Amino acid sequence: MIAQKRIKVEAPAKINLYLRIIGRRPDGYHDIDSVMQKLSLHDVLTISLAEQKDVRLSCPGSDLPEDDNNLVFQAADTFLKTVSIKAGVDIVLLKRIPIAAGLGGGSSDAGAVIRGMNALFGTGLGTEELITIAAPLGADVPFFVTDYGAAHASGIGEILNRAESLQNCWILLVNPGFPVSTKWVYDNFALTTGSNPYILRPETKQSKNDAISHKCTTTFRNDLESVTIDRYPEIGGIKDAMQASGAFDVLMSGSGPTVFGLFAKHADAVRCFERFRQRYDDNVFITRPLTDNPQKLTMTQYH
Repeated sequence: MIAQKRIKVEAPAKINLYLRIIGRRPDGYHDIDSVMQKLSLHDVLTISLAEQKDVRLSCPGSDLPEDDNNLVFQAADTFLKTVSIKAGVDIVLLKRIPIAAGLGGGSSDAGAVIRGMNALFGTGLGTEELITIAAPLGADVPFFVTDYGAAHASGIGEILNRAESLQNCWILLVNPGFPVSTKWVYDNFALTTGSNPYILRPETKQSKNDAISHKCTTTFRNDLESVTIDRYPEIGGIKDAMQASGAFDVLMSGSGPTVFGLFAKHADAVRCFERFRQRYDDNVFITRPLTDNPQKLTMTQYH
């Protein structure tokens, strides 16, 4: 009987404070210019060293696949092959982040598995080595193997530099409850700003709230809004209603459909939360921005 090890990893959601699409590459990926911010809303993964020499994944309470169609499974398998470890793991994924919502949940889960297995097996890989493993799995995965609370991302998302995290604010997330395919949004994105009023153009000013602007110099913008809102106008309605309820900055995150609003006061965020909760039930969240070292790793060893 081997000594069993288990590690628990928190996988945080993210929002895109800024997302500009530079162009499409020959390999089908898009070059981006983005600022991503991790949030306190998170999934939880438990990774246990197992006697079998393969990956076993369980996702209780969700309809996610539990085989190699799941990015978590792919990440674990890729890690084992990369470091040439002949071992197996059992992974349990507990989802809280909405699926296909523009919040990076699947990418974060994959990044958390890579970080967790690096700790579990004591392989001691540095950030750049973890990014090299993560990059082929998806554009957002490299961000989630870093300890950055926020980062500026370029290339396809694999070129990362630490950025100043948001401060002094509460973040309201409203997900309308329908999934949006990231691939569909990117495939339908035209490299033009078009005429959609919900796309934020380059001249968009920085955060309108002084409490944040001295800590975060990000210009709030998302090029993908024009595509997603054109197909799902309900997202535009959520943005308008959130702004009318006191959010000082409102934006769709990633490819959508989740909309986030920034609030200086917790009471204002709670009031807006209650309004949206009446319609969208459990798809509304109040969360906070994370600073550096955001992913908690808890190791337990049994004999």
